[in-house]
Amino acid sequence: MRPTRPATLIFIAVFCALASWLLLRSLYQSLPPLPWTGVPALLVAAMVEAWVGRDIKARVSGRRGGKPTAPLFVSRMVALAKASSVAAAAIAGVAAGFDIYLSGSLGAAVPRQDAVTAAVTLAASVVLICAALYLEHCCRVPNAPDPDRTDERAPLP
Repeated sequence: MRPTRPATLIFIAVFCALASWLLLRSLYQSLPPLPWTGVPALLVAAMVEAWVGRDIKARVSGRRGGKPTAPLFVSRMVALAKASSVAAAAIAGVAAGFDIYLSGSLGAAVPRQDAVTAAVTLAASVVLICAALYLEHCCRVPNAPDPDRTDERAPLP
């Protein structure tokens, strides 16, 4: 499995921002106000992923006593990190689309409140993306010598 590329996440966010902006042009008047409840959920997910990443990194590098981390658990955490970074990029794109659409109508109370909610959601999504990429990085196998590879440091027979 390859590491998540930031360019992929940026593409997802830009695509979702464009799609949400296009949809909001015709649907915004019929939508209820944006809920703020997604922000705590994104931040809690980010904190948990960062904490698990720190724990996995310590166990993989051998700094923490106790049982080593099971490889299946680490692979599940990589899958979680990849999925949450993509989901957070999509949420960030939708929030950015809201902010772009609402930037012209900040004089009214409801659009201003929606713009603030979307901006805070965008920030929380970026925090989750960073935590997910950190978790994915922590799940990498440390540099171990490859027995099949010969280089200049290996003694010749």
